[in-house]
Amino acid sequence: MTAPRLAFLASPVPIAQEAQTLLARRYGDHPLDKADIIVALGGDGFMLQTLHGTQDLPAPVYGMNRGTVGFLMNEYAPDGLMERLAEAETAEINPLRMRAQTVAHGMQEALAINEVSLLRQGPQAARLAINVDGRERMPELVCDGALVATPAGSTAYNYSAHGPILPIGSEVLAITAVAAFRPRRWRGALIPKGARVRIDVLEADKRPVMADADSRTVGSVRYVEIESAPDVCHRLLFDPGHGLEERLLQEQFV
Repeated sequence: MTAPRLAFLASPVPIAQEAQTLLARRYGDHPLDKADIIVALGGDGFMLQTLHGTQDLPAPVYGMNRGTVGFLMNEYAPDGLMERLAEAETAEINPLRMRAQTVAHGMQEALAINEVSLLRQGPQAARLAINVDGRERMPELVCDGALVATPAGSTAYNYSAHGPILPIGSEVLAITAVAAFRPRRWRGALIPKGARVRIDVLEADKRPVMADADSRTVGSVRYVEIESAPDVCHRLLFDPGHGLEERLLQEQFV
């Protein structure tokens, strides 16, 4: 069997750069558009950057942790990489598509693998209204912000905001409030993966709110529409027994 052609990408930190040099020398390094597998060296932020940057390429992405948390990464080891890749499990995830109408600059779009969040820009709390599939569900949410998270991103910002961890195959999204003031006890909601969410910013000029899709920020928005993007599919590779499904289960029993 012919060995797969690998392309190595690394975050700017020294340990990731050193790993790229070592692995490229040992296994060969091919252009991204010629690679069978892309190997990302860094942390979760770099993995998200890699997935967004290579979403139009057919090669799946195998990450090795040269960062901090590494939830989306495999353990780093320079030896036996080809054997690990041959046995790797594939996880397929769809990102969220965000359409944000700004106060001054029209409509802006972005994709988010983890979550789309709305956050207050100034000292005053945000006032938001939430619609799901064209039906008003929350006429007023006073809060620091709100987010819509995918299962793959449910252990990130969503979990820090006390949102639920979602199984990777659950076909649902989480809507989670960030420091809700009114209604004070509202912890969020679970909605079908195919639902369309619209979050309107009430008093957008007085209480400015920004929208963020995987660290791509749009300032001063009037409303944001969020839905799953089934036409975009990211493929990640994980060592056997350490895939996303297992990791999401483990997080719930820590």
